[in-house]
Amino acid sequence: MNKDFRVVVLMGGWSSEREVSLTSGRGVANAIRERGWSNVIELDMDRDVAAKLKELKPDVVFNALHGTPGEDGTVQGMLDLMGIAYTHSGLEASVIAIDKELTKMVLVPHGVRMPAGTIVESESLYSGDPIARPYVLKPVNEGSSVGVAIVTDESNYGSPIGRDVEGPWRHFDTLLAEPFVKGHELTVAVLNDEALAVTELKPKVGFYDYDSKYTDGLTEHVCPRRSPTTSLNR
Repeated sequence: MNKDFRVVVLMGGWSSEREVSLTSGRGVANAIRERGWSNVIELDMDRDVAAKLKELKPDVVFNALHGTPGEDGTVQGMLDLMGIAYTHSGLEASVIAIDKELTKMVLVPHGVRMPAGTIVESESLYSGDPIARPYVLKPVNEGSSVGVAIVTDESNYGSPIGRDVEGPWRHFDTLLAEPFVKGHELTVAVLNDEALAVTELKPKVGFYDYDSKYTDGLTEHVCPRRSPTTSLNR
């Protein structure tokens, strides 16, 4: 490919994951430059992004956005309409993958095992638990474990959850409630239909939440993970 192509790295935006996106975007831009691509522009997305892209005339957009509207199909649809090539999943896959309820509806019929879930009104949590404890509450369409809470009998959220207690119920009108499944956190990258090494993520405190994902030293990364035949019991 012609390394004089103009690459715009789209990052930042206004989601709850803005700061992480800026870090990702700068890292991506630097990596592209180090590999000999000279025409790389970092663009912190704002509401005038379409006009700026029209002015910049990129040959390709590297989508380094996190959360909405960069991962939910909004930016994908805009770039499709503008006829600009971009990295990331397309519009349809993005719309489905950002929505945990839609993802279950698509994957479960194809044999992908997932915990059963139910959508609850956050206000109802102050009256009683939606399902038996322990359970997990999470926003329906956020990423990076934003707003995830694990509710147990020993948690300090109260029973029922206290109205004045900090948690996702104070920031989102609706939440997805799922049974808590104890296990290991594993991630596998897939490149050109080939599964790469399995990495185990072992947070040093609590669970693999937003801080554990993005704060140096809070999570141990075991790569490659031991043989999958090894017991998963802690």
